[in-house]
Amino acid sequence: MAEPILYLDGVSVSFDGFKALNGLSLIVESGELRTIIGPNGAGKTTMMDVVTGKTRPDTGTVLFKGKHDLTRLDEARIANLGIGRKFQKPTVFDSLSVFENLELALKAQRDPFAALRFKLDGAQRARIDEVLALIGLADRARELAGILSHGQRQWLEIGMLLMQDPELLLVDEPVAGMTDQETEQTAELLRRIAGLRSVIVVEHDMEFVRALATKVTVLHEGSVLAEGPIDQVQANERVIEVYLGR
Repeated sequence: MAEPILYLDGVSVSFDGFKALNGLSLIVESGELRTIIGPNGAGKTTMMDVVTGKTRPDTGTVLFKGKHDLTRLDEARIANLGIGRKFQKPTVFDSLSVFENLELALKAQRDPFAALRFKLDGAQRARIDEVLALIGLADRARELAGILSHGQRQWLEIGMLLMQDPELLLVDEPVAGMTDQETEQTAELLRRIAGLRSVIVVEHDMEFVRALATKVTVLHEGSVLAEGPIDQVQANERVIEVYLGR
């Protein structure tokens, strides 16, 4: 069997005596779309911080593709391995066009001399066009990013991450502030991305979680409380008690 894309075992993180993660164990398969939910303080953000090298765990194992020990690598090295992270608030360059934002994010040699000589080749231009189509912004390619709607800005940032060709994408609350239509389109986008790469989505919007139609992991007090399809998770008495309510 192929190694999982991400393997966490017994991961604990403490901040001033507070256990943000408490023996967390989690496996994400290659090409899988996984949703992670849980109350505030459950450890969702800390988990992403550990995977991306922003936070070092006190104990535990964190492996990427079965061979890269992420606890020993810094953020830049982890990003170069093929792990991309999208934060809740989009960070795009408003004064550049949609196309230029994707061009800037292109995975290419970026030392000063290479930057001076840089010119898009046919393959790179085709890659940008491919991502534009995927994120649904092909008809907005020459428009400034600053005039996009909130949802379109989120899609553009996802596209910028895709230009780096990550194998694992971590996405934090992508539909916060979106219209219903944008939320639906975002679910479709993430489903299209998964399969070619692995995607972990942290989210609070349960309708969006249901629309993703994938395996759900519920975190509580830094460890896994429940895991399974959305219907199973929503029927779990402990999940109802600590998170969903009646």
